[in-house]
Amino acid sequence: MSYRSLRMGMRAVAIGALAIGAAHAADVTDLPADQWSPGERVVREKLAKDDVDVTTLRVWPGDAPDEPRPLKDEVVEDAERGGVRITMVTRPSITIARPRGSDTPTPAVIVCPGGGYGSLGVDNGGVDVIRWLNQRGVTGVYMKYRVPKRHQDFPMHHQPLQDIQRAVCLLRTHAAQLRIDPARIGAIGFSAGGHLVAMLATNHQPDARLYKPVDDADTASCRPDFVALVAPAYLTMPIPSDQLDPALRPDAIARNVTPPVFIASATTDKFTIGASHFMLLLRDKRVPVELHTYEQGGHAEGIHEGPNNQWPVMFEDWMKRRGILESQ
Repeated sequence: MSYRSLRMGMRAVAIGALAIGAAHAADVTDLPADQWSPGERVVREKLAKDDVDVTTLRVWPGDAPDEPRPLKDEVVEDAERGGVRITMVTRPSITIARPRGSDTPTPAVIVCPGGGYGSLGVDNGGVDVIRWLNQRGVTGVYMKYRVPKRHQDFPMHHQPLQDIQRAVCLLRTHAAQLRIDPARIGAIGFSAGGHLVAMLATNHQPDARLYKPVDDADTASCRPDFVALVAPAYLTMPIPSDQLDPALRPDAIARNVTPPVFIASATTDKFTIGASHFMLLLRDKRVPVELHTYEQGGHAEGIHEGPNNQWPVMFEDWMKRRGILESQ
């Protein structure tokens, strides 16, 4: 049996199982506009004119776990490189943009913007990537995870990893209602968002889940089916070293356990050291991995024209070769 035939068979089983499970899951209800946070509102407004169906879901039914202290209200502010960014996030959410016109379940990709775990970019490495995915028939999901860092003895990624683990469970549980393929749920992250997605790729087993189950959605797997890291930050500690962050759980990385990984970075980016060492670890563990290191380029750039922004072309090609996207 070919790899593609095997994936199609697994996909059919997953869709059937989720269709049955959906009958027992709560209905997916879009968050009412009068309950949108400032960050959710700005993301929705930027997607309003696109030919997509948009749904916003709060990640947690009540208070998010492991909040050590109160924060100020969520705010949207100007970003240094243009556009806007979100900070002071205490109510994480996913905003799901599914392209119209598809009669079959689509792949879905959770988009994790960067911002050093202090804020979340909206335009660069966020909505621009969602639009790019939508144009290729993929549902894009803006991940509004908790920032800034909580400190108080928590690792900087602790609360964001709780949020994205739970987000994958929600997407998989409600896949039939959202019309997405539960066997093609991936994640892409930029800079700190790339670090978060790497953590998700290596921290999805039951013993690695960072929160206690809160409802039936948490019976679903939080393992992504594929991940992409664009200029991932903080993979080595200290940064200019070959010492990978122990929280990546190198001993738990294994073929057919850790999902396939796509990585893109530039030699001009100091974080490329970590990206390279992470690729070598995955290679040693026989996990499917592809690394593109470009001579020139900025850090964690989203979608734009230019000779130094080739990762989107290669990522699309990689998704086709892996059977995530249908080849034309």
